[in-house]
Amino acid sequence: MELIASYCLTEPSAGSDAASLTTSARRDGDAYVLNGSKAFISGGGFSDVYVVMARTGGAGPKGVSTFIVEKDSPGLSFGAQERKMGWNAQPTAQVNFDDCRIPEANLVGVEGQGFNIAMSGLNGGRVNIASCSLGGAAFALETATAYLKTRKQFGRPLSDFQALQFKLADMATELEAARLMVRRAAHAIDVSAPDTIKLCAMAKRFATDVAFNVANDALQLHGGYGYLRDFPLERIVRDLRVHQILEGTNEIMRVVVARELLRP
Repeated sequence: MELIASYCLTEPSAGSDAASLTTSARRDGDAYVLNGSKAFISGGGFSDVYVVMARTGGAGPKGVSTFIVEKDSPGLSFGAQERKMGWNAQPTAQVNFDDCRIPEANLVGVEGQGFNIAMSGLNGGRVNIASCSLGGAAFALETATAYLKTRKQFGRPLSDFQALQFKLADMATELEAARLMVRRAAHAIDVSAPDTIKLCAMAKRFATDVAFNVANDALQLHGGYGYLRDFPLERIVRDLRVHQILEGTNEIMRVVVARELLRP
């Protein structure tokens, strides 16, 4: 933790279709010169190091390489901080390369290996985002449970009403199922299981969907108070919503799972 790094794959015109990225890296003597932009970069402008996927060859994934770019590199600049619906504690900005010159030693691996490096990094990233979702949803569930025990309507605590008890039970059950899926995916990464890609995509899709629904239901259980900023639920709902987009949208997770299932 001496240095903070950012992962730079997404571009203004290359999101889910990451293999179509256009940021270029041209060899020039004992250096590489980068040109292009990366979008929605967590830590943009604050991180010390930027792990950048850039095109060194032809079209498609085989033309992509990975580079390390330090914050003080000439030609590296940053856009304004993005104004977001949630995740306001996380700085997010565009990262720009304008004849950004870096030593050839900053190439990670060999040319053409970058897309595989990027995709392998996404397995851990997907488990990471899923884990963040579990934490937020668990907090929302605990908060809602405590609220139902203390809030009274019609002369009784809300926790006495069976309809709300059933809602709480479903929230807890689905969250536990999501937790087990995330742990299974994390274990697959640890042992380099052959189905790691599939399990990580499954866990990310399932956990982030479940966690957002649990947080949203927790807000509903608070009634009007849940919608107020004096209570924590509205922030949790806003923060968890982006997890269904980060590290590959949940629609793309379905594509990944189906592709792995149908692989010859």
